[in-house]
Amino acid sequence: MFLKYFYDPALAHASYLVGCQKTGEAVVIDPGRNVDPYLEAAQREGLRIVGSAETHIHADFVSGSRELADRDGAKLYLSDEGPADWKYLYADQYDAQLLKHGDVFRIGNVKLEAVHTPGHTPEHLSFLLTDEGGGATEPMGIFTGDFVFVGSIGRPDLLETAAGVVGSAEVGARQLYHSMRRFHELPDHLQVWPAHGAGSACGKGLGAVPSSTVGYEKRFNPALQFHDEQQFVDYILSEQPETPYYFAVMKRVNKVGPELIRNLAPVAAVPPTELEQTAERYLVIDPSPAADFMEAHVPGTINIPSGSLVQWAGFLVDYAQPIYLLTDEAALPEHLRRLRSIGIDNVGGYFDVQKVQQAGLRTQSYSSRAPQELQPRIERGEVTLLDVRALTEFQAGHIPGAEYRFLGKLLREIGNIDRSKPVVAQCQGGGRSAIATSLLQRAGFDVTNMAGGLNAWLAAGLPLTSSHSSPA
Repeated sequence: MFLKYFYDPALAHASYLVGCQKTGEAVVIDPGRNVDPYLEAAQREGLRIVGSAETHIHADFVSGSRELADRDGAKLYLSDEGPADWKYLYADQYDAQLLKHGDVFRIGNVKLEAVHTPGHTPEHLSFLLTDEGGGATEPMGIFTGDFVFVGSIGRPDLLETAAGVVGSAEVGARQLYHSMRRFHELPDHLQVWPAHGAGSACGKGLGAVPSSTVGYEKRFNPALQFHDEQQFVDYILSEQPETPYYFAVMKRVNKVGPELIRNLAPVAAVPPTELEQTAERYLVIDPSPAADFMEAHVPGTINIPSGSLVQWAGFLVDYAQPIYLLTDEAALPEHLRRLRSIGIDNVGGYFDVQKVQQAGLRTQSYSSRAPQELQPRIERGEVTLLDVRALTEFQAGHIPGAEYRFLGKLLREIGNIDRSKPVVAQCQGGGRSAIATSLLQRAGFDVTNMAGGLNAWLAAGLPLTSSHSSPA
């Protein structure tokens, strides 16, 4: 048997290529939209991808199953559990096997058994793997998808917070409790291969180690220590990460079927003469480093550095409107790959960064000041301090007088921010607040970024306060 781990750090997404070396066949478990790495790895190993299996309808990235079916003729192995509202609507367009609890499929001499593990989503499956080609008669591991992570468990509130299914969070939490108790019945030696690692918004407190064992998780995973259902429900529904707005879009896209990449319109260069007018109507994203954007940028553009595109574009972009990029031709494919991984396909064009520079359009900058410089003005109430971190960070400790404004909601709430005095944007280290500063400046605010954020504030010995209730 062949097993290869793939990890996309931007999405904190793990996927797997499982192959039978005797028959030369392979399946991908929970593939991302960019399927080239799977196809290339399979070719190197002398394998052919004949299947694509999904643990559930994903909310945080675009699935690559349809892409594999179209490009390589892969058979789809998809869940048929859960209510009618959460069935794969594109399955009948391809060779597909819809799976219920206990159903088995084989890739060569590798046996995979579906186990219904609802809670994160109603249709969620896990897959027990048995290497029959190696002589095994019992499973060696389990692909847990978004059910059990290393050190955590999948959140059950996404159908409510992302898809608007009122009341589903508690229902999911109770399903998850019973799935968790059944997990305790599995043999300790089984390896655990989850679909996410640290940084994913699909759970809280995920570990950075790529895999674990059932026995280890039973002993040390905080979410697996509960023996009382209500205590578990209270625990799992508290202090979850903010739900990105794009999760609702991803649920729909992965249910209906993602558009094939070959069908997407080409992204062409737009003349710099159209940049000012475009920025007035649409989001023009400059993915350059924050320090470069601070020094000089085109008025009306916003800054989401390339490494943060996946993390923040889904919060900020209106999927119904085209967006534009300010980049060069060589970097464009990578930016598009990242945006398309979260379903941002509507890219109207790009402005060539060199031509923009030559046209002298980078005429704006913003100020960044150290906490020591800003603290007297904050204390006197001469500026509005906006803390753009996550709510749990804000409640753990914040600068006295700070107003909580989570970065992911900033564009939608920008009309509620006081314009009567200058604004200071602040986060933990200065990165998120730099993005916020670009959004606020685009909206016409007199804004300054706090250099170094809360870390620099604490290093200067300046005071904090804390709050354990949600800010107004």
